[in-house]
Amino acid sequence: MVGSRYMIVPYPFPPRADRRELKILTYNVHSCVGTDRQLDPRRIAEVIALSNADIIALQELDVGRKRTGGVDQAAIIAALLKMEVHFHPALHFEEERYGDAILTAMPTRLVRAGPLPSVGETRGAIWVQVDVGGWALNVLNTHLGLHSADRKRQIAALLSPDWIGNVEFQAAPAIVCGDFNAIPSSRAYKSLARLFRDAQLVARAKPKPTFPSRFPLFRIDHVFVSEELQIESAAIPLAPITRLASDHLPLEVSISLAEVPETPRAFSSVS
Repeated sequence: MVGSRYMIVPYPFPPRADRRELKILTYNVHSCVGTDRQLDPRRIAEVIALSNADIIALQELDVGRKRTGGVDQAAIIAALLKMEVHFHPALHFEEERYGDAILTAMPTRLVRAGPLPSVGETRGAIWVQVDVGGWALNVLNTHLGLHSADRKRQIAALLSPDWIGNVEFQAAPAIVCGDFNAIPSSRAYKSLARLFRDAQLVARAKPKPTFPSRFPLFRIDHVFVSEELQIESAAIPLAPITRLASDHLPLEVSISLAEVPETPRAFSSVS
């Protein structure tokens, strides 16, 4: 039975003075199984709630899988945080699903969710547009493969007209985030860094690793942002709960719109 001694901080939080200021969180939740081997979606929700993040990108969620009690982890976490969720199953076998999600209390529109080329474990991506006070913000969440050959094909797919190369994606400020299984010296990382800015590098603090959570050594979880977005801060919380809740640490990035077009880009078709 899933349980937790942690109290969930209620969402939504009071509105910010300027809705062009946002906090993004990317987090590989390891099927909500912590480093103490305890299965606990509520603990993951508590980590997210403590961050006060507006938009959350999660990887490695189980939905209807026997190994984690058959529950819908994406729906449980979203309900605890009083947020809406868009989930994409990178793996779908009968009733069992496993994949990535984007959560927020802000209005959103799902643009695309689909698989990426995979030889090993199946991977995918999900792209939503978020309404930021009437302005469209693209958010793409992904989880790349463990092998460099897989990551090469997956990055190529993400840069294609189906995803980042799409006219609609190019027309609005964008965030590309997730677990890339790629350190900064890797080809996959460099391909994205040529088009976007790594939030941890732009922030004033020294970049920090996210994996493994107990003794982090590798910087493989990233938040990339387009030029229109100003990075205010980037942080990796090291509280005891974050070291326990998953084998990855969450990455929090605060942003604001540094530049706005002369003609406002209205957000429409909210679902």
